[in-house]
Amino acid sequence: MKKTTIIVVVAILAVTSLIGFRLASNKKKIDEKNQLPTNTNTAIPVTVTQVAEGNVSQQLIKTGNLIPFREADITATTAGKVTKVNFELGSSIRQGTSLIELDNKLKELSLEATRLNIEKLKKDVARYTTLLAGNATTEIQLNETKYNYENAINQAEQIEKQIADASVKAPISGRIVKKNIEPGEYITVGTVLGTVLDVARLKVQVPVNESDVYGLSEGQTVRVTADVFPGKTFNGRISYIAPQGTDEHNYPVEITIDNAGGLKAGTFVNVDFSQKSNQKALQIPRMALVESIKNPYVYVVNGNTVKKRVIKVGREFGDSIEVLDGLAAGDQIVTTGQLNLTDGKSIEITK
Repeated sequence: MKKTTIIVVVAILAVTSLIGFRLASNKKKIDEKNQLPTNTNTAIPVTVTQVAEGNVSQQLIKTGNLIPFREADITATTAGKVTKVNFELGSSIRQGTSLIELDNKLKELSLEATRLNIEKLKKDVARYTTLLAGNATTEIQLNETKYNYENAINQAEQIEKQIADASVKAPISGRIVKKNIEPGEYITVGTVLGTVLDVARLKVQVPVNESDVYGLSEGQTVRVTADVFPGKTFNGRISYIAPQGTDEHNYPVEITIDNAGGLKAGTFVNVDFSQKSNQKALQIPRMALVESIKNPYVYVVNGNTVKKRVIKVGREFGDSIEVLDGLAAGDQIVTTGQLNLTDGKSIEITK
């Protein structure tokens, strides 16, 4: 019995020793494997191209928003209480029409009194002139009377001007788009009482590149279209070309549409100058974009690695696309293999 027990114990010890040996051996292999160098940045084969500036030959079409031909505020030039308002929101008015009338009663009474004084002084001047001829008065008395007479005339003219200013007139012809006044209110000088727009004609201002603006001239006819009127063309003319360009070498060009034909201010329109545009633009292959045009970025070569670069794109020219910001001429960008790239990834340029 004792012999059997000893054999079992020896067997258990042997199995335990074998398991411990195996665990130690496996741990040694794992440690050796972990100490081996690993290649975590395998070079990705790619093709690249150089960003370049190229000529763009296409129809010269610009876009912009229509604005009123003229806009003016209705402004008070004298203070007083409003007695009458002769317009409503949306009213069509003509330049010079009386729009607002102020209380003029005191000014009218003052003018009447001044005119009576003028008549009296006029007779006094005639009387003193006759008396001076007969040496019955002095020249000083006559001159003083003449001074008072002329001063009264000036006062009458000032009061007449104040009465005229109390009738606020339309600065331009057009339609009322703002009304800020009602009868009974008291206004002061400079108060804006409303706004009038001249919408019988409309205009749009667009920027034209330096290389194209020299082919345009004031008075030139252009075609204007709007998405709200598909298939319809409006006639416009170039009414102004800026004599000085912006820092980006763009020149503001103003187009006037004399017959708007239902168009409204604020409408988005296209202006076709009926000539070819020969401006330059920074272009890259469309295939270089990693994502869509809505979220465009490319990979720029930086030695043996790449750098992710977010860009701003513009017009499309077939297989090429315009770059407005984010790249410069001479930059190298990846055109194939970019789907396997990440920022800082090693690359191998292939032909």
